[in-house]
Amino acid sequence: MKKNAKSILVWLCLIGFLLLLANPFDTKLFGANPIELSYSAFMKETTDGNVKEVLIRNSSSRIVGALKNGKFFFAITPMDIKMVDKLLKNNVEVKVDTGESGWGFIISQILPWLPMLLIIGLMVYSSRQMQSGGKGGLGGSGPLGIGKTKAKMFQAKKVNVTFKDVAGIDEAKQELEEIVDFLKNPQKFQRLGGRIPRGALLVGDPGNGKTLLARAIAGEAGVPFYSISGSDFVEVFVGVGASRVRDMFENAKKNSPCIVFIDEIDAVGRRRDSAMRGGNDEREQTLNQLLVEMDGFDEKQGVIVLSATNRPDVLDPALLRPGRFDRRITVQYPDMSGREKILKVHSKNIPLSPDVNLKTIARGTPGFSGAELANLVNEAALLAARENKLAVSMKDFEMAKDKVIMGTERKSMSMTDDEKKFTAYHESGHALIALLVPASDPIHKVTIIPRGGALGMVVRLPEKDKISVSKAELISNIKVAIGGRAAEEIIFGENNITTGASQDIKQATKIAKNMIIKWGMSKKLGFRSFYDSDGYYLEASDQISQKTSETIDKEIKELIDEAYQEVKSLVLENRNKLESIAKYLLERETLTGDEVRKIFDGQTLEAQEEPQDSASEFSLGGIPNSLDSDKKDL
Repeated sequence: MKKNAKSILVWLCLIGFLLLLANPFDTKLFGANPIELSYSAFMKETTDGNVKEVLIRNSSSRIVGALKNGKFFFAITPMDIKMVDKLLKNNVEVKVDTGESGWGFIISQILPWLPMLLIIGLMVYSSRQMQSGGKGGLGGSGPLGIGKTKAKMFQAKKVNVTFKDVAGIDEAKQELEEIVDFLKNPQKFQRLGGRIPRGALLVGDPGNGKTLLARAIAGEAGVPFYSISGSDFVEVFVGVGASRVRDMFENAKKNSPCIVFIDEIDAVGRRRDSAMRGGNDEREQTLNQLLVEMDGFDEKQGVIVLSATNRPDVLDPALLRPGRFDRRITVQYPDMSGREKILKVHSKNIPLSPDVNLKTIARGTPGFSGAELANLVNEAALLAARENKLAVSMKDFEMAKDKVIMGTERKSMSMTDDEKKFTAYHESGHALIALLVPASDPIHKVTIIPRGGALGMVVRLPEKDKISVSKAELISNIKVAIGGRAAEEIIFGENNITTGASQDIKQATKIAKNMIIKWGMSKKLGFRSFYDSDGYYLEASDQISQKTSETIDKEIKELIDEAYQEVKSLVLENRNKLESIAKYLLERETLTGDEVRKIFDGQTLEAQEEPQDSASEFSLGGIPNSLDSDKKDL
């Protein structure tokens, strides 16, 4: 940037100097701030004998002169051949400049061509820089800087994140600790013939700590760290992305050993196929240049490339091979022990009440990512601060969990008695079926308080972390989703069902569709998948027959219809229990899982007491089975 500013300043000074030399006036006279006289005023001053001397140029209609009182002037004169005679007659000293010699003559000849010469020079300069491999011009890092890398460089001392700040992903951390150890002590590995890994690809769902791991490596390794997003390489101009890749690796090589981190690499590293428009495609050129820089003929020792993505299935195979990304590190959702460690990391600077048990919170948050756990702790701290508390209690964590899972309470929203009644029976239908089907997760909470976009909600929690889901569990989830609409139809009649089941229908259809076309759970279609390599349903690309498509639709419909009939039968058989749950919901608006089970068993709930700052073992729960069942369909 400083180099460009200096170049522009030099050009401006040169142009100013040329213009100064080309000044058509005698600088000796003109430098005294002359006054302007009209031609008639000039001739009157001459006739009155007030003009001392004048300078006349052959190439100009302007003359400059001096008055006898010491003032200077200039005037625009017409083509008057008798003017000189009048000046001489009034004893005016007349000087003539023919302009045919010296700097004035040379500049007067060049000046008309100066704009054109400047334009041609700029075009030649830009053309040379574009041909020199991206050092300047439109394609490089010259005055416009379009091809200059956007990677930000961080010195290790400025990164305050270390591996101590990363928890819950021990296996991934161990893989990366070895890379850091290699950067600090390469002789330890090289003496046995080992070489430093060229790159490591971090794969995992959003929020699990991929970027945090990269920042921790920067803080631990003690070497320069370059950070850039994959989208920063992409531009509308062909060749700009490739130029930025070259510039980034050239800078990294100058500061080696160093680490280059490319976040969301799928933006530039997608698989090359016929959909890409040949060799002139900008994204393909950028990818090709990235492949060459990572493992081309010119080896770059000491430059390690880290990348992160949540879509490894769309990356080009050439990018994933050993020699470019030697390690593929999966960053998964933390288990219960990992969640407890993450909660400890994020709550170390937060005062906690004695009743807070992080192990209990971790056990009640299956499916939470590291980012969601950090958000849970932060929300609990904010809620405690809002009430001017000195420490964060278990109650604050409970309220924060409800806010994270279900959204903020819409206290300003007013519902009529009929709307509350419909919502209560709808949510009671979900809860009833969740208690009746064999493979449903336990109920954590049922509420008819509007939150977010839902008028009510049933939250279910798995009893332990799940790696896979059985067919029985999937069918149970479909039936629980259907339970709200079935309860409405039985209690209020088919003509009085509401739009509150829109999200339930969407959820049930999605589960059924995946069972048929993704997980091979159809008897008619068998052990087959109907998704392409990018994860899209083949129907969209016409790669399956019309008959197969019709069979898929029929299977999905039969699966949902069969589940709906079974759910209606269960609701009819247990209508009295449904009405008991709905009655308590209308009275209390929110029921815990234990209270719902007591009502189901025919027990009477005790009078409602003021809430205490404590929580049961199941007081906190995760996202997996929440039902936004009463979201309005407008």
